[in-house]
Amino acid sequence: MEVSVDHLADRRDNRRYEIRLPLHYRVSEKGAPPRSGSGTTCELSTSGLSFRCRRALPVGTHIEMTVDWPPRYGDIYPIDLVMTGFIVRSMGGRTAVRVSSRKFRVNAAEVSYQATA
Repeated sequence: MEVSVDHLADRRDNRRYEIRLPLHYRVSEKGAPPRSGSGTTCELSTSGLSFRCRRALPVGTHIEMTVDWPPRYGDIYPIDLVMTGFIVRSMGGRTAVRVSSRKFRVNAAEVSYQATA
């Protein structure tokens, strides 16, 4: 019987995609004020995300993330991918998150309009 080494090395249920996008996060830890920061995504799937940031984040804490999605709605409005989850690993400037919710949000508030006369 032949066993694939790739299968043993990667036990994830969902395929991860290597995508580099700007990310903003907010970490909520019980008994401490929320912390926020920014980083860059490394890998992304429906159930997980890894990203790089400047400092290690506390494992087990709740995190809210907003990813700047490249396409625009109607070629005008920015789209954000909003995700929440729990930090499962954080070391060496890389953080891994088990995602519990995800949704796309059209961010019409960021669009500025210019009056034409």
